[in-house]
Amino acid sequence: MPQLETFQLQDIKTEPMTVKQVEEMAQMAGSYEALFSKRATLYKEMGLKDEKLSEADFKRYILEHYTFLSRPVIIADGQIFVGNSPKVVQQAIAFLSHE
Repeated sequence: MPQLETFQLQDIKTEPMTVKQVEEMAQMAGSYEALFSKRATLYKEMGLKDEKLSEADFKRYILEHYTFLSRPVIIADGQIFVGNSPKVVQQAIAFLSHE
């Protein structure tokens, strides 16, 4: 398994994501919705769960506030792993173990 120091880490709280980064992640993930965290406190506070959000909305909210990005996001060798569900974590571990 690769060592952590081989990864480029980005603390999105202090180093916000660029539009280009979010666009590239969405392309890899298949949509902006796939990157969006519906667990974010702001999602409920803003009443977004009661709205029908478009891809443009998901993109805008992710760019407006980092908590709307489902974290962590791991990108390695053209693969993207989004979030911390047990399934995603296992997929990431399996993929990274074979590098």
